[in-house]
Amino acid sequence: MTTRHHVVAIVPARDMDLSEAFYRRLGFVAASDYGDYRILEDGRGGHIHLNAMPGWPARIEDNALGLYFYVDDVDAVAERMRDLIIGAGPEQKPWGVYEFAVSDPNGALVRIGRVND
Repeated sequence: MTTRHHVVAIVPARDMDLSEAFYRRLGFVAASDYGDYRILEDGRGGHIHLNAMPGWPARIEDNALGLYFYVDDVDAVAERMRDLIIGAGPEQKPWGVYEFAVSDPNGALVRIGRVND
């Protein structure tokens, strides 16, 4: 058995169902459910592990976690997330990416974008 080299984020979740619903809007589905631990996949190699942490963080605005999802069609994902977008929406950044940002139910900053070709 071989394992591809990759990184998986383990994301604390105050409310597992609410967090799963948020990441579902980003294209993830539950691959495994162990009650207080869920593994989500996007079918293209992306994985998010949700770990139940009721009451964490004490204040949503204190969550310093950030995630970045690279996708091919930023605008399509933005349309699904339109009501949660922070700021004006997808925009070209000076560092060469087209992106937008949202906050997950636990206060994690989630950026979605693509590197310009």
